Amino acid sequence: MSVLKGLTRSHKAYTSVQCGRNDHIELNSDLVYINHSCEPNVAFDLSSPDQCKWHLRALKDIQPGDTLTFFYPSTEWDMDQPFNCECGTQTCLGMIQGARYLSKKTSKRAYMSAPGSRSWYQRETENPPRR
Repeated sequence: MSVLKGLTRSHKAYTSVQCGRNDHIELNSDLVYINHSCEPNVAFDLSSPDQCKWHLRALKDIQPGDTLTFFYPSTEWDMDQPFNCECGTQTCLGMIQGARYLSKKTSKRAYMSAPGSRSWYQRETENPPRR
């Protein structure tokens, strides 16, 4: 859909996207305004080791005028500002806090990017809370 350009390294913030265990980026574009949904229509694909290949991809058909949404825990392990979701979808999770707080079933959603996936984190001593 779109290659991510103009990215800058950042600290963890409500506007940042996590791209590594302790690394975050600012999008520095209108993409920062993409809303959350538990049934999103786009995903950030940060799976390539080459940052120039990071991109936003469509998960379903998007028509002109459709609001772009992504699943915030797909890129965030432990969010800077958790919130109560009001997306209204049938699979709405309610409290959105980050991938750390998702069940294994939910964390296996196809649109989970590397930073949001459990396998991306080495979980030696920490036991994540379960929903």
